Amino acid sequence: MSDTPERPTAPRGWVPSDTGGQGGKLHAPAVERNTAPILAVLTEVIAGIDPPPRRALELASGSGEHAIAITQAFPDLAWQPSDRDPAGLASIAAWRADTGHDNLLPPVPIDLDDPDWFRRVDGPFDLIFASNVLHISPWRVTLGLLAGAGHLLADHGALVVYGCFSRSGDFVSDSNREFDRAIRERDPEWGVRDTEDVAEVAARNGLTITRIVPMPANNTILVLRRDHSGSPSSS
Repeated sequence: MSDTPERPTAPRGWVPSDTGGQGGKLHAPAVERNTAPILAVLTEVIAGIDPPPRRALELASGSGEHAIAITQAFPDLAWQPSDRDPAGLASIAAWRADTGHDNLLPPVPIDLDDPDWFRRVDGPFDLIFASNVLHISPWRVTLGLLAGAGHLLADHGALVVYGCFSRSGDFVSDSNREFDRAIRERDPEWGVRDTEDVAEVAARNGLTITRIVPMPANNTILVLRRDHSGSPSSS
């Protein structure tokens, strides 16, 4: 497997699906590579939530393909997808109609650039998930996502964030450093975020990074919970 982080391949990070985009479905190439590793971590996280999670919110769902895979893997989990882009919302709806998963809810419009985005949905949620959003958005989106999660996450719940992160100033690999340079050239407000910076903002919102999970292609999953103390573990 390549050690290069997943790069946005189009203005919104997706390309038309192999079906020719029929019905509005979009295809994000990275989904084929990262779905299985993400599901493995989500399985562990969900098993550790007590009581078992029943409601989940996905932020910046993109094409909707992660939502399809996750709702198939966890049929008892009601999954609320969302996106800011009308094309993404249409794609999620198309994939949902095609698969017919009863636990996949209709997508809702959420713009993480709006500091009041969390008022658009009714919490609490036992699980909040976001994939490949923090490094291809302004820092204020990281601030808003963590603030909103602080409002919406159930006391026993977990926030799971997947993407490319540096760790205490270490880019982890030369490819991650180059990736950071490339996306900053594309938009100066973008950039690989550091786990220490994320942890500092999370703490201000009552959240703590409890796990830092290395993922394929030099990506990372951060698991955040309420009411935890001590240093985050790496696994």
